[in-house]
Amino acid sequence: MSAISLGQATILGIVEGITEFLPISSTGHLKIAEGLMGIPVDDPAVVGFSAVIQVGAIAAVLVYFSKDIARIVTAWVRGLADKEQRYHHDYKFAWWIIFATAPIVVVGLAAKPLIDGPLASLWVVAVSLLVGSGVMWAADRMGRHKRGEDDTDLRDTMLVGSAQILALLFPGFSRSGATMSTALMLDLDRVAATRLSFYLGIPALTGAGIYELKDAVGTGAGAAPLVVGTAVSFGVAYASIAWLLKYVARHSFNAFVVYRVVVGVLLLGLLATGVLSA
Repeated sequence: MSAISLGQATILGIVEGITEFLPISSTGHLKIAEGLMGIPVDDPAVVGFSAVIQVGAIAAVLVYFSKDIARIVTAWVRGLADKEQRYHHDYKFAWWIIFATAPIVVVGLAAKPLIDGPLASLWVVAVSLLVGSGVMWAADRMGRHKRGEDDTDLRDTMLVGSAQILALLFPGFSRSGATMSTALMLDLDRVAATRLSFYLGIPALTGAGIYELKDAVGTGAGAAPLVVGTAVSFGVAYASIAWLLKYVARHSFNAFVVYRVVVGVLLLGLLATGVLSA
């Protein structure tokens, strides 16, 4: 039997689609949802399922930013063939994304037993939600929001890409939250910080989904729930991306900070009272 039913897969797909790119932690929310539905959060099939349905959200980014991605990839290919094209920002940006993905790949492979084991605890999620909220609140106020997407360089991309490690090791910190906060500290404006977070998520999350696919299917997640969860996450994530870019153009991250604190405190309460198992 599948470790996850079609109904549960649909719910988790919705949760993934809404939370993957909002700075509120998709991993944290997935684990909370799994805990509330009685799904063991440290089951290898469940861990693999969560990683695979992220591919649906990444597909939404690929579709939403298809013109930008095509422009960047085209510039990269042209630069490989023609030295004169290598001055172009898009050519360099493509390499920066590749370089900035390396740290999370190395840490992800080296720390996988910890990530799938002790660090998968809902206690870690709760504390990470609260700590990450403080970091986001400070970053939004420290940053001067004066630099746009075309102002990014290798240093910016490497620092923001490396920030993804925080979310990898501490589910609840939020990959989007960590990358956006780092970008804000580097004085990028909110829209540029959000778009950079999207771009960096494409190789990191796609790679994680492909890597976990064999474990998700091989340990009982079931092909049908994987397809349903991935499809649902795609549709919901696409709408979430469109909404987020409009929102950050006019608002601060305060609403996300408050939401994270509320969820973190509630989760601590549920764990302390035994309503949820860690």
